[in-house]
Amino acid sequence: MEAHNRETGRGSSKSASWLQEQANIIRLSAMTMTNHSGLGHTGGDLSASDILATLYLGDVLRVNPMEPMWPQRDRFIMSKGHCSGAFYSVLAAKGYFPKELLATFMDPLSRLNGHPDRNKLPGVEANTGPLGHGLPIGVGAALAARMRGESWRIFVLTGDGELQEGSNWEAAMTAQHYNLDNLIVIVDRNRIQQGDFTEKTIRMDPVAPKWAAFGFAVEEVDGHDHAALLDVFSRVPIAPGKPTCIIANTIKGKGISFAENEPAWHHGVPTKEHLALAARELGIEVGE
Repeated sequence: MEAHNRETGRGSSKSASWLQEQANIIRLSAMTMTNHSGLGHTGGDLSASDILATLYLGDVLRVNPMEPMWPQRDRFIMSKGHCSGAFYSVLAAKGYFPKELLATFMDPLSRLNGHPDRNKLPGVEANTGPLGHGLPIGVGAALAARMRGESWRIFVLTGDGELQEGSNWEAAMTAQHYNLDNLIVIVDRNRIQQGDFTEKTIRMDPVAPKWAAFGFAVEEVDGHDHAALLDVFSRVPIAPGKPTCIIANTIKGKGISFAENEPAWHHGVPTKEHLALAARELGIEVGE
């Protein structure tokens, strides 16, 4: 029980500068995994790394990696499951499984599929990848917690292009109908989806009023500012009786000069030369 108390998620003793360092390690880890497999989603991994580092390594989530199925844990659902490189990297950093396992990313029979599989890895709450599924699952989990009188919370990280899936808005209507203030949706608003910028594919702006119209308490934040992320996560639910939507404004390919705001890096696979440049730009020393 003492371990559970240390993982309360109610405030964090971690500094923003330390979280930035950890997020950059996650970035390079995800790129290394994509280089190994020849497949992956580099741009989205890089945009989501600060959010994931803050949630897990900033102790926002009330979890215990030594007891992954602890009944009172918060649930995190990686709805943008294609960005599994960053997700697996933060789970390993948190201690859910050995970091050495990351080197098997997408190998035959590896436990680290291209999309997360809850049957293969501890810390994965739901199989995701087909977009628009994570939020409906999260709403069901939040409703189950409400019906059982439980205090655990549900965090769902979605992509912004993913919001073009109508299932998200059906789930949003259900969440506000049941006043699920134990549900926190985080939108990785990097403005690029597969193929092009979101606004050239299907215009989405303004995003915040859409969520507000569906009954959510909405707050926008710089998705690369760890202090700002810690602050907003410490205040959820933003409005009692309402589900929360945090729109995290991010940059696709964040931190890497050749990948930032480049649609081609949605699926881009880094070379060894790319990895060396990325390590220098992220300030990470890599052994020979």
